[in-house]
Amino acid sequence: MTTHKILINGKWINSESGQTFTSANPATEAPIGKFQAGNKEDVKKAVDAAEKAYEKWREVPPPKRGRILYNIAQLLRKNKERLARLVTKEMGKVISEARGDVQEAIDITEYMAGEGRRLFGHTTPSELQDKFAMTIRIPVGVFGLITPWNFPTAIPAWKIMPCLMCGNTIVFKPASDTPLCATELVRIIEKAGIPKGVINMVTGSGRDVGMPIVTNKKIRGVSFTGSKETGETIIRDAGLKKLGLELGGKNGIIVMDDAKLDLAVDGIIWGGYGTTGQRCTATSRVIVHEKIKTRVETLLVNRIKKLRLGYGLDPKVDVGPLINKAAVDKTHKYTQLGLKEGAKLLVGGHPTNVDGKGFFYKPTLFTNVTKDMRIAQEEIFGPSISIISVKNLNQAIDVMNSIEYGLSSAIYTENMRSAFLAIEQIEAGLTYINSSTIGSEAHLPFGGVKGTGHTREAGIEGINEFSHTKTVYVDYSGRLQKAQIDVRD
Repeated sequence: MTTHKILINGKWINSESGQTFTSANPATEAPIGKFQAGNKEDVKKAVDAAEKAYEKWREVPPPKRGRILYNIAQLLRKNKERLARLVTKEMGKVISEARGDVQEAIDITEYMAGEGRRLFGHTTPSELQDKFAMTIRIPVGVFGLITPWNFPTAIPAWKIMPCLMCGNTIVFKPASDTPLCATELVRIIEKAGIPKGVINMVTGSGRDVGMPIVTNKKIRGVSFTGSKETGETIIRDAGLKKLGLELGGKNGIIVMDDAKLDLAVDGIIWGGYGTTGQRCTATSRVIVHEKIKTRVETLLVNRIKKLRLGYGLDPKVDVGPLINKAAVDKTHKYTQLGLKEGAKLLVGGHPTNVDGKGFFYKPTLFTNVTKDMRIAQEEIFGPSISIISVKNLNQAIDVMNSIEYGLSSAIYTENMRSAFLAIEQIEAGLTYINSSTIGSEAHLPFGGVKGTGHTREAGIEGINEFSHTKTVYVDYSGRLQKAQIDVRD
């Protein structure tokens, strides 16, 4: 096995800890490589390198930063298939989704490269004569980026590219389940011409690397995607930093009695079992009108039984493995909780393997679920869907909003009034009409409300996350003017 290194100040080196950990293929359990188990000393060196590089990087004109990002996008496109196969090998998602993962990275990189010619502020009239008012974007400083394993190329790119474009420097901690995907992404960024020290990467645990990043006083901002519990810890311990937190979801699809059911079932299957349910936008609740409940159940069970589990490099496979054994155990714990709470198991509900190996779980469907059951309230992050029956749209929206999260949501209906009421009343960062609970395109904001956090990534909101707004006044009156005092009603 290859032993990979961490990147600090443009050099690939071993960790100060002298320790390594292994990344494995979740479908075959075969080891992929060894990686440095970084520690707080590595973080300190990375922060120092990023702080030193910041003074020069912030002065690089944004269009020139954009040219480097265009180089990154070209290299990502050139290496798309290689990187996609690596995503499948290390994370487990099927190859078509892995290609989509890399394509997301390409799209966000191209979009943020274009921001080099924009980075818009605003101009507005002053309330006083002979005075000019505007806002501009300024960098934050050294940013700590902490990313999850479920989109091991896309999510790092969603954070890294706007962060670089805004003139910040980076200390990057990728998930310990997918460090090779992160390493290959960073190598491409290096090859594209990023100056040394602008991006630094330290692999390792949340305890030994993540928290030292969060608490380091030289780091001015932290962007984190992961669990709500960890997000709450970051809020408590980070101090006065600029924080971006995306903390999960418990997403629902409403299916009204006038919906096109074949289309709705397509959306449920994709939302609930795509990426083996390991998305923060995964469909885990189907809120269905009581008039069509039995029919929807039948259609879903028939489709679920046909789903093929296996190693995602096989194009015939529909559902890959969970990321590790702990994820299998967690999913099965919720299956047992659902049965204990009185839900009816229609299909699935147990671990399995392929050729005696891998962390697989049968796609699972519950019915007769009530909105207060734990399987309807808590994020499972596995291939498990709960059907909840409702009498009307008002009750459906009440069920949709009865959780602590608010990320993605959807409604299937042919009624325009129902669609617009859902848009207005559902408490979520995203609402889809006649489509599944998925994420955002690269030029539109992504993020949620309530327990999901307050981050908005991608689009212009991605620029806002990684920059400060500075207000500028130019008074050319030649005398002291006093706003609010010199202005008369």
